Amino acid sequence: MPVPIEEYKARLAARLVQEVRTLDDFRVRWIDPPSRQELIDALVTSGYSPTVVRMVDDRQDYDLYDVLAELGWGMNPSTRRVRTLAFTYKNEDWLNALSQRAAATIRAIASQFERGGTEGLENPQIFQTPEVRLAGGLAALQMAGNPRDLLIETKTRMFAA
Repeated sequence: MPVPIEEYKARLAARLVQEVRTLDDFRVRWIDPPSRQELIDALVTSGYSPTVVRMVDDRQDYDLYDVLAELGWGMNPSTRRVRTLAFTYKNEDWLNALSQRAAATIRAIASQFERGGTEGLENPQIFQTPEVRLAGGLAALQMAGNPRDLLIETKTRMFAA
């Protein structure tokens, strides 16, 4: 039986909030790939697909994070481009505290979000992309600390931007 899109979105939002109570908790789950996949699987298994909402609402320039955060908690969604720009602007002090090469690498990694959303940030080949390699790549992050921790911090700051 077909369901009007607004009802579908309301049901998806209710299921999402049932799974994750707050926007902050959602952000924490979103940053962790297995936890995010578990959440998406729970929504899809319940009969609700976030990608359907993104498609119907013509939000192809938005990451699923923004589509779901708007549905569940009324957050104003940002396109991937706007989120990337906000990340760079709002985290200028953090980036400037890093070495120039590490900061350039993180900016290059953030640009991958603009192109491919969350999946772009988590692409196993991210350090092979020309922009990231040119900026300093993995070696630059290793000199600044633990690359894994820096990537997690980057994602945390990206979704808080």
